[in-house]
Amino acid sequence: MQIREGATPIVHDGSRTGVLVCHAFTGSPAAVRPLAEHLVDEGFSVRAPRLPGHGTAWQDLDGTTWTDWYAELEGAYAELTERCDTVVACGLSMGATLSTLLVQRNPEIAGLVVINPVMRTKNLKFRLIPVARRLRSTVSGIGGDIKKDGVSHDAYERMPLRPLHTQAQLWHRVTRDLPQITQPVLVLRSRVDHIVAPASSQLFLSRISSTDVTDVVLENSYHVATLDNDAPRIHEAVTDFTRRVAGNA
Repeated sequence: MQIREGATPIVHDGSRTGVLVCHAFTGSPAAVRPLAEHLVDEGFSVRAPRLPGHGTAWQDLDGTTWTDWYAELEGAYAELTERCDTVVACGLSMGATLSTLLVQRNPEIAGLVVINPVMRTKNLKFRLIPVARRLRSTVSGIGGDIKKDGVSHDAYERMPLRPLHTQAQLWHRVTRDLPQITQPVLVLRSRVDHIVAPASSQLFLSRISSTDVTDVVLENSYHVATLDNDAPRIHEAVTDFTRRVAGNA
């Protein structure tokens, strides 16, 4: 198993404020590395784990489930809690879903950042999972939804259907318990997203119980916004949000 370039986990011990950054399905830490490195430069302790089956080859993803991915995120969170007084969870797409579950199960987390979260989807590839998984083992990948010229997202070219099906199970579990979210929340969502429909962010916003909610619409990025034109805006927003909820704004 050879780890792809840029896909290694990001581990940095800085201040007593920590940020846990989670990548998306079929992606790797490479997609959130610019954000994570910015947070490192700002002095925070940072963890950006590589989820099981990711960042190598799509064949390694087959056989994993959402519980495997979540366990890796929990492990990274445990590392941060050993040295940090305050932790903020942050995720992109499915990483936002996993981060939301982490906050649901660990209410002591100070804040939640979701970037183009996936809680439901009208994407035909996802909707056909129950039927397609009986007929074939993979479908073509959905990575690369980036508006910025010359930037690529090194996601898998194929998506195994078995782990994709378990992701749908994760969505159900997380959306059911969204009212448990009471922490400050920062939502960063692209105006145009060819992977996840606006209904996903709208569902998230409509069901959480948080009263401290910042909703930012990204006008110049597609789904993988962390690598797109609005990346500097995301960096600034996540930094400011983290400092504020940690009480050192």
